[in-house]
Amino acid sequence: MITRIKICCIQNIQEATTAINFGASAIGLVAEMPSGPGPIPDHLIQEIAAATPPPIGTFLLTSHTSVSEITKHHQKTNTNTIQIVDYLSDGTYSQLKEALPSVKIVQVIHVINENSVVEAIRISQSVDAILLDSGNPNLKIKVLGGTGRVHNWQLSRRIREKVSCPIFLAGGLNPDNVKDAIEVVEPYAVDVCSGVRTNGLLDIEKLDKFFTAVLK
Repeated sequence: MITRIKICCIQNIQEATTAINFGASAIGLVAEMPSGPGPIPDHLIQEIAAATPPPIGTFLLTSHTSVSEITKHHQKTNTNTIQIVDYLSDGTYSQLKEALPSVKIVQVIHVINENSVVEAIRISQSVDAILLDSGNPNLKIKVLGGTGRVHNWQLSRRIREKVSCPIFLAGGLNPDNVKDAIEVVEPYAVDVCSGVRTNGLLDIEKLDKFFTAVLK
């Protein structure tokens, strides 16, 4: 099976077009976060999403944790997918799907320890996909993605084996290690931000190497 590719931290329509032309199946649009790279204003997320062809996943990365706030946030951006980078604190996934029936819900699981496996299994039954990343929402200043750090792929492999929904693998991926990551985890898709950037800008050479490594 061909591993799909999501390019995250997209900054503008030009970057989105470049990623899609290389073959990205999805793009990540980072809203306001407590930390991490790549946030852009909601109005720009909406503009990029509106300019993106329908087959491409447009992921709103939101740090809101209540169904009402996530719903309000989505109404400002109109992406076709919501990526929840923290855990729900108020409301349920069923309520979120009822409020936004045409929108896919992807929950981030920050792979830290054995508890992450248990949490992923539990949540996987309620969402459209799980994204495995290397942040830590338990810190005083939450780290919710874009760390550039690799986590324990063996834990990610166990999660992938135990859930039935698609798995996106993120966290420190780059052209040099993505093939190994795919061989270990066998994810539905890989997700990259800093691994294809130089000084914060999308790097065409790194992007080319990344796609080549994944697809060869």
